Amino acid sequence: MNDLLQKLEAINVRFQEVGKLIVDPDIIADMKRYVKLNKEYKDLEEIVAVYKEYKSLIENLESSRKLLETEEDPEMREMAKEEIDNLSEARPEMEEKIKFLLIPKDSEDEKSAIMELRAGTGGDEACIFVEDCFRMYTMFFKEKGWSYEVMNSTEGGTKGYKEIVMNIEGPAIYGELKFESGVHRVQRVPETESQGRVHTSAITVAVLPEAEEVDFELDMSEVRRDTYRASGAGGQHVNKTESAIRLTHIPTGVVAECQDGRSQHKNLEKATSMLRSKLYQIELEKAESARAEHRKSLVSTGDRSAKIRTYNYPQGRITDHRINKTMYNLSSFMNGDIQEMIDALKMAENAEKLKGEEV
Repeated sequence: MNDLLQKLEAINVRFQEVGKLIVDPDIIADMKRYVKLNKEYKDLEEIVAVYKEYKSLIENLESSRKLLETEEDPEMREMAKEEIDNLSEARPEMEEKIKFLLIPKDSEDEKSAIMELRAGTGGDEACIFVEDCFRMYTMFFKEKGWSYEVMNSTEGGTKGYKEIVMNIEGPAIYGELKFESGVHRVQRVPETESQGRVHTSAITVAVLPEAEEVDFELDMSEVRRDTYRASGAGGQHVNKTESAIRLTHIPTGVVAECQDGRSQHKNLEKATSMLRSKLYQIELEKAESARAEHRKSLVSTGDRSAKIRTYNYPQGRITDHRINKTMYNLSSFMNGDIQEMIDALKMAENAEKLKGEEV
């Protein structure tokens, strides 16, 4: 039996095992374990379906070869040869598909996400670029049919935003957006520049997987809660009531704020979700840095201070420095046409993981 078939046999055994566990009343009573096993069952289901196809292909190939060895009838021999050719041609493609299915998945990829955009170097121009990127991402979300909600925002001095935090809801959103984390640099002539000189500004983007209560247990006795009046847009109501919420996790000093909803209760709910996700991300990063000692990923370094992409307006180009990919469609890119770049990053990450597996 070949190595690939052996791996798939073991996965099939585990799939049967998990199938029995998820109908066990004791497991159903333990919500955390049940959710985890249910997800594992769904992940294995696709691999097991391909395993059955692959096993059938190998068995048919074997029987056709045996037939060719023993059969004397010319017509039957011709049919066996044709079958061997067809199956031998289909085999490499199926094996390639299986190898990609066997790449270890990031368990966070299936989650919703929280995205934070913050102005970095460049003053007003960086604030304007935060607004431009916010527009770019929300147009992309619309294209994908995802719903998003702004949880917190701080306006810039004259234009744009110092920061915007939003929650994007839906399946497998984190897996699509996680490569956006890092420093995004913009090179262009600012509106305020009279000499026509190109300036360089930067913003930082952070994408966090939204943590469920089953992922991370937040002890509210360790959290300080402050209420304050919301600032910025939102009409008279927002400024009259103390509906904005700031939560501080005392042991770590991590802060989550929410002021974009009218109701204090709604803002508390969102800020709690954001705080839980931030603390969960810290735990994930610790685990990731331990894993990174074994395998250094070029695509998702987890280093948010790393410059990942340059948007050059005079040349109409976008360059992603992690995979050295340059595209010359800046105008449509800034209108949300970013899927090609995301796909290229995902492919690079998968190819890297595959290399790691083979080593």
